[in-house]
Amino acid sequence: MQAAQQRLQASAHNVANGQTAGFTRLEVVQQARSEAGGVDAATRRAEGVGVSLESEMVDQLSARNAFVANATVFRTADRVAGALLDIYA
Repeated sequence: MQAAQQRLQASAHNVANGQTAGFTRLEVVQQARSEAGGVDAATRRAEGVGVSLESEMVDQLSARNAFVANATVFRTADRVAGALLDIYA
């Protein structure tokens, strides 16, 4: 969820500053953790100058969907844990 939030913040920053002369967009690089699970995310400056509003919109929608999917997993895990506790309580 934090990686999705980081992607959304970087994209919003890019849209807000896209019309600034010489602006270099931010991008978030994600890498899967091999043993612990999850992802590591880092924000960096992209190569080249300029912002594509279409790409930023797609990135925002993708980040939103990733956030919603993760929230759904947490809610489902909570319901399952509650059901298990009800069974064994």
